[in-house]
Amino acid sequence: MTSLLLSTYDAIIERLRGMGEYVPRLVMRLIMGWEFFEAGLEKFHGDNWFAGIQGDFPFPFNMIPADFSWNLSIIFEIGGAIALWLGLGTRFFAFSLLFLTFVATAAVHWPSMIGMWSDLLKGYAISDMGHGNFKLPLLFVVMLIPLVFNGAGKLSLDHLIRVWMGRPEPGPTMDGYAVGLGLAVLGFPFLMLIPTIGLSLLVIAALAAGYAWRKGRA
Repeated sequence: MTSLLLSTYDAIIERLRGMGEYVPRLVMRLIMGWEFFEAGLEKFHGDNWFAGIQGDFPFPFNMIPADFSWNLSIIFEIGGAIALWLGLGTRFFAFSLLFLTFVATAAVHWPSMIGMWSDLLKGYAISDMGHGNFKLPLLFVVMLIPLVFNGAGKLSLDHLIRVWMGRPEPGPTMDGYAVGLGLAVLGFPFLMLIPTIGLSLLVIAALAAGYAWRKGRA
């Protein structure tokens, strides 16, 4: 009886993982594409309000002309959204939108002053109460990160292009280079929001990659 239950459970898991190659990342791409397309379209048809918050942008975006930042945001939001819908260049555009989300959070959604980490709980809301408003951007980050690391899934142009070229999807490899790359993916966006965390992640990333390089030469 126990053997039957375990084999049935494993059979269910196998099917869920099979569908997991198609459904979850497609849903994330559709939702994220919808959100960023609407945001970009609203900017395209609206007035440039970046000039009023130019000083709130993290470096180097606080040094860039507001018109340039505005147009760059429109391009990446609309273009990135379409790319996510198609599943084309998914990792690049997901990372670009992840980076953009961190910049926007630093400029608009982050509490202006944080006395202690518990203050962040006041901003974990969709509100205009003056404590920040980073709940929605955080949910965006949670959905974009799997697309950066795992790609678009099999219902995508990225996958179809690989099939057409006869190039199978590379299998996972976990080593020092993987740790370094993964931490760098998180570290660069964090530089825009909490520079100390971003810099720490990048330093650890460099150390991990350096360790893997020395180990490979030994």
